[in-house]
Amino acid sequence: MPIALNVNENTHPVPDEVASDILDDIAVALRDVNRYPDREFTTLRESFAEYLGHDLDASQIWAGNGSNEVLQHILQAFAGPGRTVFGFSPTYSMYPLLTQGTGARWVAGTRQPDYTITPDDAAAQVLEHDPDVILLCSPNNPTGTALGLDVVEAVYEAARGVVVVDEAYQEFAHRDTVSALALLEGRPRLAVSRTMSKAFAFAGARVGYLAADPAFIDALRLVRLPYHLSALTQAAAIAALRNSDTMLAMVDEIVEQRDRITATLEALGFQPHESGSNFVLFGGVADPQATWRALYDRGVLVRDVGIAGHLRVTAGTEAETTAFLDALASIDSAS
Repeated sequence: MPIALNVNENTHPVPDEVASDILDDIAVALRDVNRYPDREFTTLRESFAEYLGHDLDASQIWAGNGSNEVLQHILQAFAGPGRTVFGFSPTYSMYPLLTQGTGARWVAGTRQPDYTITPDDAAAQVLEHDPDVILLCSPNNPTGTALGLDVVEAVYEAARGVVVVDEAYQEFAHRDTVSALALLEGRPRLAVSRTMSKAFAFAGARVGYLAADPAFIDALRLVRLPYHLSALTQAAAIAALRNSDTMLAMVDEIVEQRDRITATLEALGFQPHESGSNFVLFGGVADPQATWRALYDRGVLVRDVGIAGHLRVTAGTEAETTAFLDALASIDSAS
């Protein structure tokens, strides 16, 4: 089994003391598993509001089985046949698929060569395409690029429809990066989505969430399936959030490995892009498919995201990062 650094998982396991606490809460929830779960998942929403801060309360929080379901709820509520969904390409590969699944049309905008976006250009593209839903991934997958709040503000002012800032990787962002949560007040068409899959090492639990105006949340209630979050999922997530300090202690180590990857890639002659996430996209790869195969043959799995001359690697543990860098150094693959 190769070292899997291809899907941006947190490769660190849940700490033992937290796992024990989560198991205790799941055991309690099991005693009532013959009953339907709390349809409104009130305690979980309160826990998310406390975690996010920004004076949020439970009425401004939504959650689902992973951020993909949360995004699907948004598109079911605000997109659909005859409507358009817009994002700046390249971006998260699920956006077009989720869009098509609701019968809407995906429209891809453009970025600068370094994958950044200026406020003026962003606003101009939004005005040109006039979409019903705008999806802004920040830090962006697969490039790692963070959007300034000035870009989000410009997009919101230019937009007629709803604007979603997908902050799946926000906990890994540079320390001076301000969350779009700071922009929620007075912007009823804005939502900020998050996930527990990455920083919380909870990918297998499938828990995503968002913050928005209470009226925005009400629209999502209309499209969700009854009792869509199981009692066991709710219990596990609440326990993990209660231990957020311990769960997030590994973030600093992951960021350290991400920055180590960037520095070493530069030394090897590649062109890594600045990343505010738990992965690094790097260019200067003469033959991405051949390099991918050579890394795989050496026991390391990375991701070919379809960008010419590029590959993407997740920052893992120190040992996993060392294995990737040693394997790459043994391959003559820089252009």
